[in-house]
Amino acid sequence: MSRAARLSAIAMREALSSANFSERRAEIGAWMGVGASGIAMEDVPAIVSASIEEGAFSVQRLGDKGLLACNPLFTFQTLNNFSLCHGAILEGLQGPNGAFFSRGSGTALALAEAVHALQSGECDRAIAGGADTALHPLTWAELQRDGFAAQGLVPGEGAAVLALSRAASPAIGLLESCVATDTKHLEALPSDADLAVLAPWGAPARAFLQDLARSRYALAPVVDVSLALGDSLAAAPALAWLVALDLLQPGQRTVVLTAGIDGDLTCAAFSKERQ
Repeated sequence: MSRAARLSAIAMREALSSANFSERRAEIGAWMGVGASGIAMEDVPAIVSASIEEGAFSVQRLGDKGLLACNPLFTFQTLNNFSLCHGAILEGLQGPNGAFFSRGSGTALALAEAVHALQSGECDRAIAGGADTALHPLTWAELQRDGFAAQGLVPGEGAAVLALSRAASPAIGLLESCVATDTKHLEALPSDADLAVLAPWGAPARAFLQDLARSRYALAPVVDVSLALGDSLAAAPALAWLVALDLLQPGQRTVVLTAGIDGDLTCAAFSKERQ
């Protein structure tokens, strides 16, 4: 298992247990935002070395020799959809499902897809979230090369999963909406909130989200989870959702605004009935 897949499997198990989703596991749907593959680094030099032909990397030699030089379970680390598959297999989930490659917005799309499946009757219970690590050497090298590290991105890792149900049973919160959009189209965002939770990838995104929260939710306190958690890419929105639900008070609405390195904006709104 890759590091992200292991974190995801743990989060899935905890979410299902906390929600008491113990019956009819085969009917439960699962949607996850997943990051890049997290291969074991000791396999990389072995594969590359075996794939060199006449001083250059050869795709043909990679297929003939390179892949034979790695661990036989290499594929399960390479395919990033296994950040969904490993946990779903372990927990016996056989309902509708989907893995969305994510640098932020894909995780919101995974949650929106789960909500659509619930509303359309494809399933009556589902889990949705994100899992990723920005600490993998290859991912961190990418973030440095593309200039994100220089602009304040602090790498993190994690996994977070929401258990969703159509039933009117006691819940820690109601998901009102979840959207992913570009930063120029803000009409889909809620017009008011009692708390704004932010998850920016770095300094430019932080400035944008802070300005957005101040202008749109002027009276709402603001919590920036990235200051404590860093940016865990596909997991960042899902971790912010859990923080928002933990802070959610009866009779209030909390919005979660995230801006990932993909350049998109996501917004999830949660509320809780008065007791």
